[in-house]
Amino acid sequence: MSLLALDTSTDRLSIAVGRWPAGAAARGEAPRTWAFEGPGAAHSSSTLLPSLLRLLGEAGCTLRELDAVAFGAGPGSFTGLRTACSVAQGLALGAHLPVLPVDTLLAVAEDWRVRQTPVPTAGLEVWSLLDARMDEMYAARWRWQPDAQGLPAWSCAADALLVHPEDLSALPGWQPGVPCVGNVAAVYGPRLPVSVMPAMPTAEAMLRLAPALLVQSAAVDAALALPRYVRDKVAQTTAEREAARAAAAEH
Repeated sequence: MSLLALDTSTDRLSIAVGRWPAGAAARGEAPRTWAFEGPGAAHSSSTLLPSLLRLLGEAGCTLRELDAVAFGAGPGSFTGLRTACSVAQGLALGAHLPVLPVDTLLAVAEDWRVRQTPVPTAGLEVWSLLDARMDEMYAARWRWQPDAQGLPAWSCAADALLVHPEDLSALPGWQPGVPCVGNVAAVYGPRLPVSVMPAMPTAEAMLRLAPALLVQSAAVDAALALPRYVRDKVAQTTAEREAARAAAAEH
C-alpha cells in the first residue's frame, strides 16, 4: 500500500509519502516514509506541490500508484484547510484516487503517542489542543484503544470545540491528570491552567492513522472531500481584538 499525506492546517507545512510491503499495513507495521516539513501559511502555496512531487520521486512512486491521498481536514487555519483539501482533491481526481480526510486533532494525539516511552496503554485519554487564534484554542479528547493488530485505534471521547486558554479546565468531561498536547504552550504560556506537551498534526502521524481509517471506510470520493472548520467566524471585530490584547497584557 502507498499513501500521500499532507497538512497545512497550522503555520507548518507537513508532507509525507508512506509505502508498506504487501500485508504490512494490516498487521500494524509502520511504513517506510519520506517526509518534508517547512513554513506553512502563505509559503505553502509555493512549496507544497513541488515538495510532494519530489517526495513521490524519492519514494519511487507515481500518483496513480497511490491507494489514497490523505489530508488534514481540520480544525485549523481556514486558508490552510482549504489549501490542503483543494490540493488533495486535485491530485486524487486526476489520478482517480479516493481522498482520506483526517481530523487534525486526532493527528495531534497520534503525533504525541509515538513520542512516548513506554507506549501508552489501552484506555489512555488525551486532550489535543491547537491554536485557533482570536484568543481561542481547538480542543478534543481522544481515547487510545489499539486493535488486535496494533493499528492506531483512537476513539473520540469529546468532540472538537473552541475554548479560551483560561477555561481549559472547565471543559465538559475534564479530569485532572489527563495529558494535554498540542501547539498552544508557546502561544498562551502562563494563561494555561495546565502544562501542554508539544505535538503537531504531522503528515507522518496521518500515515500511521490511515490504515485503521481506511478499514473504517473513512475515505471518500475526491469530489466529496470537505474541510472541517468548527469555527464559523473568520475574524474578530476591533473591540474583540482590543479586549484580547488587554486580557493578554494582564498575564
